[in-house]
Amino acid sequence: MGCGSCSSGGGCAPAGCKSNGSCLTGGCQKMEVYDWLSNLDMPSNYIPFQIVEVKFKGSRKEFFVNTDNIYLEIGELVAVEGPTGGYDIGHISLTGELVRTQLKRRKTPIDQVTRKIYRKATEADVEKWKIAKGLEWETMHKARTLALDLKLSMKISDVDYQGDRTKATFFYTAEGRVDFRELIKKMAETFRIRIEMRQIGMRQEAGRLGGIGSCGRELCCSTWLTNFKTVSTAAARYQNLSLNTLKLAGQCGKLKCCLNYELDTYLDALKDIPDRIEALQTEVGVARHQKTDIFKKLMWFSYANQEDWIPLKVDRVKEIMAMNKKGEKPNNLKDEAVELKTTTIVEKVHDYENVVGQDSLTRLDDKSRNRNANHKNRNNKNRNQGSGAQQGTGNQKNLQSKQQQKPVETKQPLVKGGPKNEAEEGASNKAQNRNNRNRNKNRNRNHKGKDQSPDKPNNG
Repeated sequence: MGCGSCSSGGGCAPAGCKSNGSCLTGGCQKMEVYDWLSNLDMPSNYIPFQIVEVKFKGSRKEFFVNTDNIYLEIGELVAVEGPTGGYDIGHISLTGELVRTQLKRRKTPIDQVTRKIYRKATEADVEKWKIAKGLEWETMHKARTLALDLKLSMKISDVDYQGDRTKATFFYTAEGRVDFRELIKKMAETFRIRIEMRQIGMRQEAGRLGGIGSCGRELCCSTWLTNFKTVSTAAARYQNLSLNTLKLAGQCGKLKCCLNYELDTYLDALKDIPDRIEALQTEVGVARHQKTDIFKKLMWFSYANQEDWIPLKVDRVKEIMAMNKKGEKPNNLKDEAVELKTTTIVEKVHDYENVVGQDSLTRLDDKSRNRNANHKNRNNKNRNQGSGAQQGTGNQKNLQSKQQQKPVETKQPLVKGGPKNEAEEGASNKAQNRNNRNRNKNRNRNHKGKDQSPDKPNNG
């Protein structure tokens, strides 16, 4: 599916319908077919192929005849003829000439396609179909309860209602044959619909239900795998896998289908490697076979009471086996060991900002240190400036106090008749002190007016 918010930058477009997740069919999986002929111009005398492909719940696809030549597009809901009467609702999955190819692929003759398409689904059909689909979960649990009451060894895994809500198909898994005639009677009385029981395998059940595998991706059987081949434990042995059922089994309880994916490649590589080899005879002693690297063509051997494994090439092992058959023995396998290339591990410092779009944990350390150092320098400068200012104000105060303490020298005017008396001298001193006080007040007012911001009025 396409998206617009992935880490690749400009988004990604799907290779199929290019609808970017807005298609009505639910996704590009094994149920989806890309019609690559839809954008091609057809000849004027072209007659459209009347058979269309319709998909239903759970990887079920069927073919229907469009007898009325209704214009249909992929993803539309249509009402089609039911298998045993009534009608069903499904999505159009394929139209045109590719349907002819699908018929050949499934080996279905055109003459056997007899069921018809009634109409495009109306609002009433869609509402009835949604109500029927909403009853499936509750119906399945009630059916399981009825089966447990009858003590039947079966597991009902899914229920599929028909579009007109007149019939329901119950899918179940069981190890052997189950007599469910009494169960059908009770279910018909409970649900008031026609009942159909269909047995499926474990893998088909997992494909219908879906899920996430141990690889972290969706199950192959629910996305693209359509044919289920048998998987044996020999596939695990050929690939040198441990025979652990917990690791080799899938969600269906059977061996994983992916064990067959690379099996042919391993079988081709095993043609040059000797089979069923247990030990090699040497003059030093018997060397037991420990493991085999299939693609590197190396085999490891070890002597008794020794922990070191000796790697040998497959061609040399064949030569030693031929020598042992003749009664000859090599001196020591350690002299013929293959020198393995040792890879030096280089620690890389990943830049998480460029890799996953996140900041690294240590990206801001140097900047924070420089920022703290600059902050300290600023504080020291402010302190020095503050001490200098205090010293300046202190000097001004000292000067003012000295001026106040210093006796004011008044020039005595030369008046005829001798110097002034003491009363006149006291009055002149008081006037001088009053003038000094007024000067200090004016200085303080001017100083306050400079410190205040221009936006605030001077209240002094």
